[in-house]
Amino acid sequence: MDRLFDFGLTAQLLGQPFVLTALLAAAVLGLVAGVLGPLVVTRRMSFAVHGTAELAFTGAAGALLLGIGVEYGALAGSVLAALLLGLLGGRESERDSVIGVILSFGLGLGVLLLTFYPGRTSNKFGILIGQIVSIDTTNIVVLVAAAVVVLLVLGAIYRPLLFASVDPHVAAARGVPARLLSVVFAVLVGIATALGVQIVGSLLVVSLMVTPAAAAVRVTASPWRATVLAVVFAEVAAVGGIILSLAPGVPVSAFVTAISFLIYLTCRVVAHRRSRAGKVTAPDLAPAPTAVGQ
Repeated sequence: MDRLFDFGLTAQLLGQPFVLTALLAAAVLGLVAGVLGPLVVTRRMSFAVHGTAELAFTGAAGALLLGIGVEYGALAGSVLAALLLGLLGGRESERDSVIGVILSFGLGLGVLLLTFYPGRTSNKFGILIGQIVSIDTTNIVVLVAAAVVVLLVLGAIYRPLLFASVDPHVAAARGVPARLLSVVFAVLVGIATALGVQIVGSLLVVSLMVTPAAAAVRVTASPWRATVLAVVFAEVAAVGGIILSLAPGVPVSAFVTAISFLIYLTCRVVAHRRSRAGKVTAPDLAPAPTAVGQ
């Protein structure tokens, strides 16, 4: 417990190059996750993010076995998962079953690939829960480039995508290519999910892709405000998680998920109090009853 609050050790580690690199990576990931998150929640794709993360894990495990960059394997696996989800899960009635099939296949194949890896156990464990010491300059270049691509593409399709997410039937009647937008957005989510594998790990990347946005939509109905809040919440969770994990030397994902969960609970409390306050004050706003015939 003393190491958890060892501010001197934390300050000393913050000066290390690998920590600064990890903080930059976390900041980029928080931005991308925060921007995509509200749309993920609106489109009810939280389970799809988890399924995508499993194939990101599979790709990362394959890359580790082949001796190439884990980030490339995670990116390839998550994009493949996104394409499969977008193409096979077009109907809402069968989406959950498709995600379940892909999730179980990816997890099983990833575990098999890891058993063949002869290297250190920490490398295997890092794919699941994150490992900031493995993030180097090459990883940052790939991460920033992928983040820029995601944000540019999202900016180009944001308005029709939001329309199709909020009211899909009217959007289809207006000629919005909802199916194509769904596939493109699924790929963007897959790329963003891959970016979080080395920081948060494939098992817990949902804590950044979904939880901050789920908290934001609890306190505002505005898509723009929800996006801004989701970015702030994701940044606090990602960067704060790294800083808090330095002194005790425990996996970053433990603190990232804890911070995200606390933010979510706080937003639920705020939303509940607003709801109760609205119910209490509503009768006071109504006009006073008058006698019949008066």
